[in-house]
Amino acid sequence: MSHPHRSGCPINLTLELLGDRWSLIVLRDVMFGGRRHYRELLNQSEEGIASNVLADRLKRLLANGLLSRVDDPSHKQKGVYSLTEPSIQLVPLLAQMGAWGRRHTPTTPELAIRAELLEAGGPVMWEAFMDELRAIHLGAPQPARAVSAELQAAFEKALAKA
Repeated sequence: MSHPHRSGCPINLTLELLGDRWSLIVLRDVMFGGRRHYRELLNQSEEGIASNVLADRLKRLLANGLLSRVDDPSHKQKGVYSLTEPSIQLVPLLAQMGAWGRRHTPTTPELAIRAELLEAGGPVMWEAFMDELRAIHLGAPQPARAVSAELQAAFEKALAKA
């Protein structure tokens, strides 16, 4: 009897589900960049994702239940991608990855500012951000705190300094 996974280790299974760095970059761009359409994800990628790689990762993320897609009412050939609850629950993981990256890699101030704020804000900020993402992507009630606006304002301020 063969097993579909290499092992039952939760870290291994998470890595198998997320796939590779491009999957995390796509999730990051939907989560933190508000990019919901294919063209936005392709053309606004800081890392320059190739179109075939993006198409493959979107299919994989959809198949694994980390993104959902609906037709864009303004254009039938366009789709709107949304985070699902499992991907929203990646916020603490991505916040910790950003914090680690700030400490151990040569980041730029404007691209590191969101990670700095999320690290400083800790679990309280992560929960508020997840509530906001649930409102944006899942139709939950809008929370009082707009963490994405805080992160965007800090990014724009850091960008102006650079």
